[in-house]
Amino acid sequence: MALLQLRGMSKAFFGVPVLKEVDLALEGGEVLGLVGENGAGKTTLMNIVGGVVAADSGEMWLAGERYAPRTPREASARGVGFIHQELNLFANLSIGENLFVERFPRRLGLIDRPRLRREARQALDSVGLELPPEMPLERLSPGEKQLVEIARALSQEAQILIFDEPTTSLTHRETERLFALIRRLKEEGRAVVYISHILGDVLKLCDRVAVLRDGEKVGEGPVGEFDIPKLIRLMVGRNLEQLYPPRPSRPGAEVLLEVRDLAREGVLEGVNLRLHRGEVLGLFGLMGSGRTELARALFGLDPVDRGEVALGGRLLRGGPSQRIAQGLAYLTEDRREEGLLMEAPILDNLGLAALRRWVQGWLGVDQAALRASGSQVAQRLRLRTENLEAQPAKSLSGGNQQKVVLGKWLLARPQVYILDEPTRGVDVGAKYEIYSLIGELAAGGAGVLMISSELDELLGVADRIVVMANGEVQATFVQEAFDRERILAAAFREGVGA
Repeated sequence: MALLQLRGMSKAFFGVPVLKEVDLALEGGEVLGLVGENGAGKTTLMNIVGGVVAADSGEMWLAGERYAPRTPREASARGVGFIHQELNLFANLSIGENLFVERFPRRLGLIDRPRLRREARQALDSVGLELPPEMPLERLSPGEKQLVEIARALSQEAQILIFDEPTTSLTHRETERLFALIRRLKEEGRAVVYISHILGDVLKLCDRVAVLRDGEKVGEGPVGEFDIPKLIRLMVGRNLEQLYPPRPSRPGAEVLLEVRDLAREGVLEGVNLRLHRGEVLGLFGLMGSGRTELARALFGLDPVDRGEVALGGRLLRGGPSQRIAQGLAYLTEDRREEGLLMEAPILDNLGLAALRRWVQGWLGVDQAALRASGSQVAQRLRLRTENLEAQPAKSLSGGNQQKVVLGKWLLARPQVYILDEPTRGVDVGAKYEIYSLIGELAAGGAGVLMISSELDELLGVADRIVVMANGEVQATFVQEAFDRERILAAAFREGVGA
């Protein structure tokens, strides 16, 4: 008998079916890869298993007993741990407090601090995290925070662990560490569900693969029966002949954005770069290289000690509001915390950056005009939604949330788009659509500064690539001279002693 058995699982949101009679089984001691496009139903299915939402119909059995958790706490009590893509941790608490936040050990009605430290140490040792339990969580890297969440699940004796896009914010070293831990959990007889858009990782790590498309299971079997082209074909329902669309135009000679000697102590060291009209300029570097810090400084979010930024020959002044008005857009890498109002309707989110366009004095916002513009951009982005005005942004899949953030900036009509990890957590089909949109924006005369941790996509999309390390520009490569090894060598400048 399977450790976990799902039969006929169905779910709809706002009248839109997202799961349709899905059957799935999970054995102890195996890693099951769950793949599909954004909106295919992967996270919803696992949210049902994890007690986050209830199914509309269908049945589940766990270790031979009926299973229908009404809350995540009930699921946890039955041995199901869910490591979400957006980690459920408290930055203002210590590591130990996060581990036991729902079940603090107590003595005489008070928190038993010595016991908390002792049990937290045991939990951290189980995942190989050698940090003091008293350390504030906010000081940890994304990979370390993820290990804390895994340690919390293991301390609750979870027999089933669900990982939803676990590597999107991890370095290569942290990813390998995670894979080693998952293999160890498998050897201990625990079951793992691994959700990821990085198909190579799925084939490398998993024993079996299940594929969802439009809420239905369209493929399942041992990992040896699949390769990446077959997975893509099942996910999108067609062959993708190439991962990167052809560029319809080439950059012009006009300099659109110029950065001159931009510096901030300990963060940026005299950065100089130029972005031409119609150009896609890739910005590559390791975590901590200064890529995001540069983007935030350009958009006026963070102060600088010296330097200038000019757009169209005019110096940029002020904060984000002024820079939006001057023609700059910034798609943040953290769409949930900084890019969207998660509780607000999709239409309200789409109108955020250009709301003044639809304001009619004391009459307020022209909802009809906003709705018309929002509907046009939603169609352009193939946004999967039935009701822009009623459906909240939080109900969308990660990829469709990213499309809403892109749509917000499309409606603002900027001259320069700064895109920080625009395809993070996005499936292969949606990635192609985003790459195509980036090409269209450049062809229309905009400039695109694209930051990415995935060198392959910059090699496939960019006209030039600027490499940063230690807050400095280390090298610039034109498309004709793209060389993976040389680009990586420039990014690892500190490590290779260059």
